Amino acid sequence: MADPRMIIVGAGPAGMRAAEALAAAGIRPTVIDEGQLSGGQIYRRQPVNFTRRYEALYGADAKKARALHKAFNALQGRIDYRPETLAWNLRDDVLHIVTDGVAAALRFDALILATGATDRLAPIAGWTLPGCYSLGGAQIALKAQACSIGARPLFLGTGPLLYLLAYQYLKAGAPPAAVLDTAPFAAQVKALPDLAVRPGFLARGLMFRARLRAAGILIENGVEPLAIEGEGKVAAVRYRTAGGTERRIACDAVGMGFHLRSETQLADLAGCPFLFDAATGQWRPDADRDGRTPRAGIYVAGDGARLLGADAAEAAGRLAALAALTDRGMEVDMAEVARLRRRMERLDRFRRGLATAFPWPARLACAVADEVIVCRCEAITAGNIREAAVGKDAPELNRAKALSRIGMGRCQGRFCSSAAAEILAEARNVPLAEVGRLRGQAPIKPLSMATVKGERP
Repeated sequence: MADPRMIIVGAGPAGMRAAEALAAAGIRPTVIDEGQLSGGQIYRRQPVNFTRRYEALYGADAKKARALHKAFNALQGRIDYRPETLAWNLRDDVLHIVTDGVAAALRFDALILATGATDRLAPIAGWTLPGCYSLGGAQIALKAQACSIGARPLFLGTGPLLYLLAYQYLKAGAPPAAVLDTAPFAAQVKALPDLAVRPGFLARGLMFRARLRAAGILIENGVEPLAIEGEGKVAAVRYRTAGGTERRIACDAVGMGFHLRSETQLADLAGCPFLFDAATGQWRPDADRDGRTPRAGIYVAGDGARLLGADAAEAAGRLAALAALTDRGMEVDMAEVARLRRRMERLDRFRRGLATAFPWPARLACAVADEVIVCRCEAITAGNIREAAVGKDAPELNRAKALSRIGMGRCQGRFCSSAAAEILAEARNVPLAEVGRLRGQAPIKPLSMATVKGERP
């Protein structure tokens, strides 16, 4: 009998560990990676002509990054690794990809979606000014190109990446003007018992704050961003403190993000059902503890399934691979499965802690002024969404999309959908879950008009 055709989408921690598990079982999986090199976002590799040390790039995670990169490099010849390849559609057990402008269709028996996560963003007056970046984009500039986004950057939002990135910029010689966190400090204190299940992670987070304060960097919790100001480029951020005082801080760049959102478009195209997570106000693919979805042959792992961080992503990737092997009648080490499940259960408590410590600022999105652009791709304002909700009676997000073009641009709603859902629900005075989510549409990312059809593999 022919070996099962197994494909992994994503080469971050989850995808790399899934590939390792499948290769160890004698399977030669195909690994689709949109990046030039494996590693994902958190363990993003530097360009081949850069020579910075692991300790400079990854700090306390240098040992983990080195081990993961080494393990994946050792799989050469045992996997079909396809970097710089976009998976843009999924239908009828066929994954559609494009590499260097050439399209191909890959049939599969099992598909592991390790698609990771991107920044979750909320609109603020002035956030379309040149000099505004997502936190992830600001980190890519530093990691991949050794560039700062500005001489005096300010970091705004919430989530662990906010403090990590500010510390990384401080170490790189570009000290932030300030770190403004929308999450109340009391919420972070309340979350300490859940966050303590990863004591090393918690200790590093506290260390980041301490080092930033020691360097004279202003850190404020519980802020309300009012506007990013400037004429033609970023010049300052105006905000209201937790105590109600309005302040203005000069800066020449802003990195912003409000924790993360899972990349779920391929799971949606695969026909996977979704569940609403009230704690985070987001939808996620329905899956069992090993990553099996109700859609036969489709598995999800890592932050593309649940936002648990890199350590959990490694465990989830292995679990999903072992589940795929088990479902095809292949023998796996059930003791390892049990160990990985226990680890995931412990880390799920950490996920709950993150949701408590760094809540999504729904109030910020709901209160945004009518003239503020929400959808940067299509220049759709908050007022346009409210008009679709009330004036045109759009009951849910996809109808609002049809009536206003929200989410129709290049990003396919990645940047705007969270805020658009909040605005729509508030305008219609209904619970957030009732307005639903934007359905995935192919292509999930833009394709060049010059794309050509390749030979069937």
